[in-house]
Amino acid sequence: MDYNNIMFSKEGGIAIIKFNRPKALNAVNPDVFLEMSDALDKIISDRTVKVLILTGEGEKAFVAGADIAHMVNLSPLQLKDFSRNGQEILFRLEKLPIPVIACVNGFALGGGCEIAMACDFIYASETAKFGQPEITLGVIPGFGGTQRLSRLVGKAMAKELCMTGAMINAQEAKDMGLVNRIFPKDKLWEETMKTAGLIAGKGKVALRAIKECIGRGLDVDLQDGCYMESEAFGLIAASPDQKEGMTAFLEKRAPQFKGDFC
Repeated sequence: MDYNNIMFSKEGGIAIIKFNRPKALNAVNPDVFLEMSDALDKIISDRTVKVLILTGEGEKAFVAGADIAHMVNLSPLQLKDFSRNGQEILFRLEKLPIPVIACVNGFALGGGCEIAMACDFIYASETAKFGQPEITLGVIPGFGGTQRLSRLVGKAMAKELCMTGAMINAQEAKDMGLVNRIFPKDKLWEETMKTAGLIAGKGKVALRAIKECIGRGLDVDLQDGCYMESEAFGLIAASPDQKEGMTAFLEKRAPQFKGDFC
């Protein structure tokens, strides 16, 4: 598939999806989701990819939201389909068996905030802005915003942000637990790549187990979550990475992880 709305590239074991509609502040529409889905297919089938980074083209926006020009004349059923389509793409993103980092270089509003929240964690520039401003348009978040935001920042804060449509800065987002780290604008990409490279040097099987245990563990009680962790801890021994990691430690050398999911 030819991409007109995103850019897809690889640097070593790091895949990069860049939203590429800068004149529309990278607003998402069905074409963006179609191309994004195709890129995710490529990532899943490429065993060399160990980390994915999402970012936005241009200096102003990660993704400024859903494309209002597309939405304004949709029927109720069409709006529901647009919402469900976006949700399914973000579920795919969230469930990728590799770590996903949102590199937020500007506005992450509405659908952009929802995309960022579907990633494993968020790095932001000092000038980044976050929010769910759908209420100002007479609608509500449609790509999982009411659900993921409350899980990340708590019920009361999520209600305030969604009900007021307020836009918050990067420091406010970090203080409430939405953003992991903040960097100067000119250092954001470098620092994101540094972390992605660090993660890419780890064992792929263990990375997947960590992602699944933390993600699924939040939906069960502590005892069941710990049982899930024990199961994963034991199953990792089926991967050559477990023996390589421990042997490298005993031999006082850097491990060379080569294990895969199957």
